[in-house]
Amino acid sequence: MTRQQAVMHTAMTISSKPAWAGDDWLSRGVNLLIRTKPLYALMKRQARQVLIKTAEKKGIPWRESAAALAESGIQTRLAALTNPAVEYPDYYRVPFHAYAEGNLCWQAAFEAESATYSMALRVWPQEDLTWEAAQARLRGSFHEALAAHGPVTVRNILDVGCSVGISTRSLHQFYQHRQETAVSTIGLDLSPYMLAVAEYRDRDRTIAEWRHARAESTGFEAESFDLVTLQFVTHELPRTAAIAIFQEAWRILRPGGAIAITDNNPQSTVIQNLPPVLFTLMKSTEPWSDDYYTFNLEAALMQVGFGTPITTETDPRHRAIIAHKAVSTANA
Repeated sequence: MTRQQAVMHTAMTISSKPAWAGDDWLSRGVNLLIRTKPLYALMKRQARQVLIKTAEKKGIPWRESAAALAESGIQTRLAALTNPAVEYPDYYRVPFHAYAEGNLCWQAAFEAESATYSMALRVWPQEDLTWEAAQARLRGSFHEALAAHGPVTVRNILDVGCSVGISTRSLHQFYQHRQETAVSTIGLDLSPYMLAVAEYRDRDRTIAEWRHARAESTGFEAESFDLVTLQFVTHELPRTAAIAIFQEAWRILRPGGAIAITDNNPQSTVIQNLPPVLFTLMKSTEPWSDDYYTFNLEAALMQVGFGTPITTETDPRHRAIIAHKAVSTANA
């Protein structure tokens, strides 16, 4: 497939977005409900209750885990982990995941692990998986895509939007066990609250750094990394921010390195056919859903300068997109 054909192909695939996203009548109706404050407040409460009940029913100790973190004393690490030069963009200050303060609060940080484990369980609802098995399978499917289409040798990894570090530690372990050469991995997030939990969980200090920074402006030198990942991050971004992050990833990647994205698959039959209650609850807690489900990530990556992306379905709900920075850019 030529570059021009790839651009045309990706432009065509975006037409199969879910009917509940974008400017369709169904999407407009749902958005109107969400903008009605009493209904929005009710939807947030319902979304939260659904998450907690689903988690605890499957053995995830949601409230117990959050209480233990609250009593751990990690709050004292907030100042040390906070970069005072960081300016929070407007898109990050809106409510996320049923939290009025979004990711910039302790409650979101203390509950992020349980919410992440619950997400994996939703992928295979018909299978009697433990949350541990579901989480390993979710991460493993992304790692398989990296093994097939990512860089051959990886020395330096940046996990963008690392949250509480589950994705970062799993990714580091995968590469450390896969190759003989040492791997240095950094987790970057815009929430110092999340980073405090990530640092606390990284008891063996396997991660080189937990960095508080904007992904659009990481502060790293050019050509510092072989792999930049965004794991379940792009659906939380307006497209303007996503493009800026892709540009920064291209800058800090070495020639031959790659950006790797895993996230919800707009073409998934599961995503396309979500019941009204579920997609309404999801849109009420994910403010940039319409932007994500109508945004052609592959075309945007090529416009930034990456080679033709490889997109693979990793499970019934998710996809991986991997794009390389050409070796010929070394002297560009």
